[in-house]
Amino acid sequence: MLEWQKISGLLCVFGFVRELRPSEPYITEFLAGPWRNITEDQINRQVYPVGTYSYLAQLVVVFLITDLLLYKPLIITMGVTGIIVWSMLLWTTSLEALMTLEFFYGTYMAAEVAYYTYIYAKVDKKYYPRVTSHTRAAIFAGKLVASILAQLLLNFDAMDYRDLNYITLATQIIATLWAFGLPKVNQSLYFHRKMYTADTPALPQADSLEIASYDGNSQKGDPFPSVSSIVAPTLSPGKLLWTHFRNAYTNLKVVQWSLWYAVGLCGYLQVTAYVQLMWKDIEPTPDIAWNGAVDAIFTALAALCALVAGYIHAGRLESQASLLLLAGLSALEGGAILLICWTENIYVSYAGYIAFGALYGFIITVAGAEVARYLEEDSFGLVFGINTMIALIFQTIITLVIISEGGLALSTKGQFTVYAFYFIAVGIIYFTAVVIEYFIRKYRKNNE
Repeated sequence: MLEWQKISGLLCVFGFVRELRPSEPYITEFLAGPWRNITEDQINRQVYPVGTYSYLAQLVVVFLITDLLLYKPLIITMGVTGIIVWSMLLWTTSLEALMTLEFFYGTYMAAEVAYYTYIYAKVDKKYYPRVTSHTRAAIFAGKLVASILAQLLLNFDAMDYRDLNYITLATQIIATLWAFGLPKVNQSLYFHRKMYTADTPALPQADSLEIASYDGNSQKGDPFPSVSSIVAPTLSPGKLLWTHFRNAYTNLKVVQWSLWYAVGLCGYLQVTAYVQLMWKDIEPTPDIAWNGAVDAIFTALAALCALVAGYIHAGRLESQASLLLLAGLSALEGGAILLICWTENIYVSYAGYIAFGALYGFIITVAGAEVARYLEEDSFGLVFGINTMIALIFQTIITLVIISEGGLALSTKGQFTVYAFYFIAVGIIYFTAVVIEYFIRKYRKNNE
């Protein structure tokens, strides 16, 4: 087995085990159940929002610390906070303890950046597409297995909602122990770069070119080295961060697609975070809650649609065609959310959620590919980290305005109606922008 395959395999095992959280499809059922004296309204307005605020507050700091501390310590930290979260879920009962563990859950989510970026510091750039697909597949597989396991255990009365948390706690312990076995990282993008060492200031000829990039890997036969691989080592970490930021966000295409990426991710996070409350509102005391089965189908279809999007989109669609596709599918996402909340039939609501997941999996893949198309490789982590931060800022604003008691304090159905028209409005805005750009181009062409 090649070294990069071994490292990829080790990281994928961690990702798979970490995602084995069968308690998550039923977390609202557990919190609103007899094990805690907490109302659904408290869960909606006092508990879940803390996780949103905590995630946002810690993301930027965690991103920089991840690079500074060379990834592995943050992966271990992610596992440790998972142990803290599910220990508190099992052995505390107060509202204050629940709000405290939501802070740690924010750390748990923010530290995911270490998982997604670790691999890029350990393998050669030519393997990036493959290791990216491996790590993402591990995440999807873990979620899928966890959802199916949860549904089966509940249907056969082997466990109740609380007992599922014991399995989740066990997997977090195993993942943490496994993280200690990950190979140590010796260099990173910003704070621990390997210096470029050229014998002469002139670039060598293409047939003998050997370029040392930021991560220390060399690549022969490339006559066009990236600017960052030559210039980056002469810059301080702060200046390199600013250079990558400026180069990315002065590109209109990056801004255009990054904005949808952030807006789409924001809506996705809100829907997935609060959908169990919506189902609880539609069916307060179900004989069998099919959340696990629905989550399994949701995950499988999202993964499948992501693969289809990568195959259909890669180099086949012009930017304007991609934007039109994005606009239309965004509006359909809004329609799917209306199915979730404007029905009294729980199965129709389930169907709307599954459709939403499939559409989101397709669109986010297209948006991510379009953003990456216009970026320097070295700035991928920074740009997608910033886009995620913008998504969390939007999510925090939405939470404060429509959910919190200091805002509109809408009912769960009202919240989801807002999310639906949020996506529909995004689709209309992008469609309008494409049409306007088309007529501007046509006008300029006629006047040349």
